[in-house]
Amino acid sequence: MKTAIVVIDMQNDFVTGSLGTREAAEVLPRIRDFLAENAASSSPADVFFTQDTHPENYLETQEGRRLPVPHCIRGSRGWDICEELKPFASADRTIQKPTFGSLELGSRLKTYDRIIFTGVCTDICVISNALIAKAAAPETAIEVKPELCAGTTPENHENALKALRICQIDA
Repeated sequence: MKTAIVVIDMQNDFVTGSLGTREAAEVLPRIRDFLAENAASSSPADVFFTQDTHPENYLETQEGRRLPVPHCIRGSRGWDICEELKPFASADRTIQKPTFGSLELGSRLKTYDRIIFTGVCTDICVISNALIAKAAAPETAIEVKPELCAGTTPENHENALKALRICQIDA
């Protein structure tokens, strides 16, 4: 079985930076441990990372006007993947995305039998990418690991998990 693990937007700005939350900080070591277990297995899954990526003029974009908090500006410390997870990231499987979901990621996941999602924010980028993956690979087993994700709030996290289940994604 060909498996992919996807780590969504575990970047400094979402953990300790301008949009950081206690919940995101709490899932970071759990994601690190999960990836370490995967790396040590006899047949490790392929690991993909996404990076929310915005230009300097972020506040002038549609998203920036609706969420006027500069974050994940390309090249900034906040844009970087969290240090604890960098050993598991590779350039060829790290996808920079200018918006919530990535069509490129969905396209690259089509060949997998199982896809596991982790990361932040459950209610924005995790759900967006899981649904894109479901559309790209409707017969693939897709799972969002609740204990390895954090939402913008605990309530939004739970709402996103409910929506994912309705869309036939294990969560």
